[in-house]
Amino acid sequence: MSSSGVLAINPLSDTLILPPRPLCSEDPIVVHLAMSGSVVPIRVLGSDSIQSVKLRIQSYKGFVVKNQKLVCGGRELARPDSSVKDYGVSDGNVIHLVVKLSDLQTINVKTCSGKEFTFHVDRNRNVGFVKKQLAKKKKGLIDINEEDIMCEGEQLEDERLIHDISKHNNDGVIHLFVKKVAKIRVTPREKNFELAIDAPQVNDSRKFDSSNIQRKNGGDIVSRENRDFWLDPVIVNPKAELPCVVFDLVNSTYQGLVKGNYPKRSSEGTGGAYFMMNGSGTKYISVFKPIDEEPMAVNNPRGLPLSVNGEGLKKGTTVGEGALREVAAYLLDHPKSGRRSFSGEHKGFSGVPPTLLARCMHAGFNHPDGVKEKIGSLQMFMENSGSCEDMGPGAFPVEEVHKISVLDIRMANADRHAGNILVTKGEDGHFVLIPIDHGYCLPHSFEDCTFDWLYWPQARKPFSCETIDYINSLDAEEDIALLNFYGWNLPLECAQTLRISTMLLKKGVERGLTPFAIGSIMCRGNLNKKSVIEEIVEEADDCVLPESSEAAFMETVSEIMDRRLGVK
Repeated sequence: MSSSGVLAINPLSDTLILPPRPLCSEDPIVVHLAMSGSVVPIRVLGSDSIQSVKLRIQSYKGFVVKNQKLVCGGRELARPDSSVKDYGVSDGNVIHLVVKLSDLQTINVKTCSGKEFTFHVDRNRNVGFVKKQLAKKKKGLIDINEEDIMCEGEQLEDERLIHDISKHNNDGVIHLFVKKVAKIRVTPREKNFELAIDAPQVNDSRKFDSSNIQRKNGGDIVSRENRDFWLDPVIVNPKAELPCVVFDLVNSTYQGLVKGNYPKRSSEGTGGAYFMMNGSGTKYISVFKPIDEEPMAVNNPRGLPLSVNGEGLKKGTTVGEGALREVAAYLLDHPKSGRRSFSGEHKGFSGVPPTLLARCMHAGFNHPDGVKEKIGSLQMFMENSGSCEDMGPGAFPVEEVHKISVLDIRMANADRHAGNILVTKGEDGHFVLIPIDHGYCLPHSFEDCTFDWLYWPQARKPFSCETIDYINSLDAEEDIALLNFYGWNLPLECAQTLRISTMLLKKGVERGLTPFAIGSIMCRGNLNKKSVIEEIVEEADDCVLPESSEAAFMETVSEIMDRRLGVK
């Protein structure tokens, strides 16, 4: 997995020493770089690019550029080529540094016979899991009932989390010692030894326990049973039917809580996201994102400031609506066979994991003012080999990239980067891409639309006939009605975004445009130059009277769009 978080570091020196600068007439400004436990003054020029600022942070503390996120005034400084002054950063401003961490911990194991090998394991696993994987890899490798694992002279109990061990380790590698000689067979790789460990694929397919559930509105819902924790799906419309896979997801997640498996906060992103385990505690089953722990929300665990005007990190979004947008992305990711509401399939065209709105109470979440119930999105956890930023895009099938592009264009995604596209292998051995993190979809403006895939070679390939047929089947009005049916009365501005983006996608494929061509119309080339779609909307606003209907406005948008694209 690939993940990120605000890194807790030791306090730094009072002054950040920067490389010598050539003489220039521009006066430097001093901003304050905020990290967990420290605030460091940093001297920059208004003309400095965001990329150059990140490079200086990298040279000073070693945080590589791709692992950094900078946030100032409630907005992510996301465009590397834009300057400090483009984002309105001025003297005395505070810039929050969010550093990406790997969920995989490097572990070095040494036996008393002197043999060593290195492997990687999820930080959220425990020592017992490591021992089991060693035993499973090769029979006779280690007797987990007799062997002890030591770290710096301390015997580690099986329940000890790798994450807890790594917090007290400064060199980035955990060195473990097997107390008794183990029968280790390793594969030499140049100067090192390698042992690959694969997590077990546990079949945890469960049937509902009729003694532990209630029937409500035709669906199976796990009861609270008077416990100090609970998990329920949020169903606004009793007539709305959720797929069985969604109720299975709720039940399996609840069973994990019943068995005492605590939610494990991920180091991913700028908000609170929790990995939820199944009943046996052997694998993750879902991810819960509370709305009050979103970036700039009241209980955000990453130390980001509260939003002063309610706007989220991305322009056109609202703090506290991320969960609704996550669910909307799943509901509107229609299967090839038909509309989401009428199809029995749970896998959509673009592969958004099953997602629902849920309420959950558990002491394992971030509760600064006491344990309370939280509402958020609950999404199926998807097994993966990492994200697209862990590898070059050249190996990805064209159709896989195109299915992501269709979703992002249609939903006007303001936060599509390589880190929130997971990678796995299909049955045929080819890469399969899984889009996640859709909390910044359907904004009420196009200003922050960003698509990393825009610069991948597959984006310049034409859509297939199958993809074009799917695009032609889309209907924005039906989508808006569907969201309303499931309980989200889409704000007028956001509904307008969906109508316009769907219109652009359909008109684009009608003219034979590639994902790159359509995406380039939606995304800004630089921070201060409006995108083509923004110009179209602005021109339409100027053409219609204030009291004009939405239908009249959309007709005007269509006419201007035809002119800009070239009428076919």
